[in-house]
Amino acid sequence: MVDGIKRVARDVKADRLDPDELTAEKFSQYLYTHQWPDPDLLIRTSGEMRISNFLLWQLSYTEMYVTQTLWPDFKRADLLEAIAEFNRRQRRYGGV
Repeated sequence: MVDGIKRVARDVKADRLDPDELTAEKFSQYLYTHQWPDPDLLIRTSGEMRISNFLLWQLSYTEMYVTQTLWPDFKRADLLEAIAEFNRRQRRYGGV
């Protein structure tokens, strides 16, 4: 994310971007992941309840699924359970 902020700053300094026109959508275009959609589901293995500075901007509306299963032991059945749990959730996409 810091690299994206640096690119925004360079564009503002070079008069290629008006800071008043910077939106969340426009900022996303400065990130390395701009060509991919934000994830709908993050599967966190080993029971960890943190994302460790991983995709902070992109995960803002992502549903998290935490499992005690360790990554090397995570199998197809575990993935299907994560997807089933995700499908049971009512998503609001930031709405109230």
